[in-house]
Amino acid sequence: MKLSPKALKAINNPVTRRRLMDVLGCTEFTIARYIQKNSDNLTKAAAMQVIREVTGLPDEEILEVGINK
Repeated sequence: MKLSPKALKAINNPVTRRRLMDVLGCTEFTIARYIQKNSDNLTKAAAMQVIREVTGLPDEEILEVGINK
């Protein structure tokens, strides 16, 4: 699963990156890479909770729904 462009833009700031660092146990460089590559590590339960709190968006707007062909 991937994050929507709207969610990626909303979390790409220093305060949110620090919160994600804390819950995922990694460096800011790693978080920045996760955001750049839209890593599925950002959809882990702990990260999703932070993203929900920060953005106020429902899961339908946070997650990108795609159909694999």
